[in-house]
Amino acid sequence: MLSVIIPTEGVEQTAVATLAALVPGAAAGIIKEVLLVDSSPNGVIERVADVAGCRFIGCDGSSQGAALAAGALEARSPWLMFLPAGAVLETGWIEETTQFIQAVAASGRDRAAVFRYSRSPYADTGFRDVLRSVARKLAGPLGDQGLLIARDHYDRIGGYPPQARRSEARLLRRLGRSSRTLLRSRIVMVG
Repeated sequence: MLSVIIPTEGVEQTAVATLAALVPGAAAGIIKEVLLVDSSPNGVIERVADVAGCRFIGCDGSSQGAALAAGALEARSPWLMFLPAGAVLETGWIEETTQFIQAVAASGRDRAAVFRYSRSPYADTGFRDVLRSVARKLAGPLGDQGLLIARDHYDRIGGYPPQARRSEARLLRRLGRSSRTLLRSRIVMVG
């Protein structure tokens, strides 16, 4: 039903945190596969993927957009979920994700969803965090909120532009507010 694509930057800790949060979704049968996309030459993420039973995709492109596009190209499921490494989904995401997918299928309308952002209670708040919070309120969701989208809808809007700067923001803008849903489930960034 769902392929999860996680672009990593060769950091084991953040990738493992996200994978651990996805275990209940795999056990419930909503997650068909997890793809770890990495461009670092150190081999750490390849070992993590092997141990966790994920697919590893080496990405030649150095941009986040290239990693996301490479993961989407290799994914086999009709639904795609893009999560940044270090993203932990809070309890309840499985039911809400399932309901969203069923509602979109029943309506026949193209819709995508992002998770509600929640800052880690253990993170230090800096000026940059305040600016990002204001940007979320004014411009809408940012790339670190994840994305849930049907593969055919993703393909129709052109997917992530591999070489573009801020490709996550560009794709969210192309989706527009009218075809984007903000889920109640929260996403917390760790690491």
